[in-house]
Amino acid sequence: MASTGVSTATEAEKPPRPKGFRLLMVALRTRKSATMLGFGFSSGLPYALLLGTLNAWLGEVKIDLATIGVLSWIGLSYSFKFLWSPLVDRMALPGLEALGRRKSWILLCQIVLVLGFAGLAATDPAQAIGTFALFAFLAALASATQDVAVDAWRIDVADVDTPVELLSSIYQFGYRIASIVGGALALVMAGRMSWPLVYLLMAGLIGLICVVTLRAPDTPRPEQGTLHAALAQPGELTPNARGIALLIVGTSWAWAIGTIVRFMVVMLSPLGPGEKHPSVGDFTREFGPLIVAATVAVPLMVAAVTNAMRRQGRAVLTAPDTRRSAARTAANHLYVALIAPLAELVARLGWGVLVVIGMILTYTLCYNVWSSFAFPFYLDFLHYSKDEVAFASKVFGIFMTIAGISLGGYLFLRLGRMPTILIGAVLPMLGNFVYADLAEGAVHIDAVGKAIGLHTLFALFGFDPRMIRLLLAISFENISTGIAGAAFVAYLSGIVSKQYTAVQYALMSSLTFLIGSLGRGIAGEAFDLYGYATVFRWTAAAGLVAVLFVCAEWVRVARDTAVRPPDEAAA
Repeated sequence: MASTGVSTATEAEKPPRPKGFRLLMVALRTRKSATMLGFGFSSGLPYALLLGTLNAWLGEVKIDLATIGVLSWIGLSYSFKFLWSPLVDRMALPGLEALGRRKSWILLCQIVLVLGFAGLAATDPAQAIGTFALFAFLAALASATQDVAVDAWRIDVADVDTPVELLSSIYQFGYRIASIVGGALALVMAGRMSWPLVYLLMAGLIGLICVVTLRAPDTPRPEQGTLHAALAQPGELTPNARGIALLIVGTSWAWAIGTIVRFMVVMLSPLGPGEKHPSVGDFTREFGPLIVAATVAVPLMVAAVTNAMRRQGRAVLTAPDTRRSAARTAANHLYVALIAPLAELVARLGWGVLVVIGMILTYTLCYNVWSSFAFPFYLDFLHYSKDEVAFASKVFGIFMTIAGISLGGYLFLRLGRMPTILIGAVLPMLGNFVYADLAEGAVHIDAVGKAIGLHTLFALFGFDPRMIRLLLAISFENISTGIAGAAFVAYLSGIVSKQYTAVQYALMSSLTFLIGSLGRGIAGEAFDLYGYATVFRWTAAAGLVAVLFVCAEWVRVARDTAVRPPDEAAA
């Protein structure tokens, strides 16, 4: 009891976590924290350049929105990155391993990013969109892989002087700086120089971070024999049974990814005389449900079957498995990454896992579907200048997002988890109606803005009515998505098991973007065919699916709380 009191007192004496400029000063004091700032910047810059700013370039050279939508599928690299995370964790890179087990992967990814951005700069998307897409995909793959290695590095190097919570805050600080550089600054630069030069300069920034990587500390690779010892205990599935489960899930994932890649290649390949590209809408309607089934339903069914086999004592170990090999260790990594987290979730939630997965898949749908088209919408359809969009979207908009995240945290404390999550599901739907109004002349935005005095307030800072409309729309959208994001991160953090915290969170957060990313292809085609306002209303209607899943999850949580013992429910 005494030790607990001392621990509590010590925790109470900890200074509050620094923020803003003070956080930057703390970040530059030590080698680890300064490195974390650089890694955060290196992670955030490619994401901003590839999934936002790149579409401004494509819109400027008159690439049709259907093609932009298909190209935005490179963002699935971030959704699927947990698939190869075991490889990043396990594989020693020949020639680079001497740098460190995490540094070697981070440096390799940064080199590929520099080459990818240089390739984009050297390619004219209007003349060679297929080659352009290949470089974009290469960069997105390197960026997603770098995120895996950086996340592992952050956890590995944390210590008493630089705890993981501080490193995580510094990482987010660097990431946000990169969002401004890759978004606002890149747009401002593009208004004064060519897009290829902008991307070359951004590649140069990644090149500078390579120097930070070379000087970064790292941790030794652990003994491989200690990995996943729990899988070798009696009662666990035999290696052969786990291998069959992995084969089924791996084949399912490979088919889904291969199907998407093949269609992207067809869509982005040059056309012959009289030929036309296949319909993105037809592909999404025909293969979209199958892709979701292959990446979600099949792994869930396999997880349920493995749980049943363990309960029934079929194909399980009867004695400790002492055999060791590189292939066995790699298979264990894959099993822990792809099947064990879902198996635990299915065992814990039962049929309720269908509600949870449904909610995860659809929660961000109505704003993820069209997010890749924001710059073409602002620049090419509404004809705002690059400087105006840079300020409104990437400077002013970031502050509105931070305000939304703060408000989401406050609502979470005041109202509770499920009410805040429901608010976060409803508000982005309304945000889509705001954007539909903006696309049609902003009659209602003007009326509401004038009625509550926001037009007068913004005018005091020198903004004209046209700019005020954009700022008001972005304000509502970013505050709404900030609330939704804060609520959903807190929800995911609460639903994961402590046994599989990192892997389970990575898997479920990746699934969050799956349907939205797939939907961008059909959204791009729909924007071309029906116009922005109509599609905004459709995506708002799609958000109703998320609302229904949130309500179902609220009922499930309430029932679960009611049947649990009082002490367990309180915990």
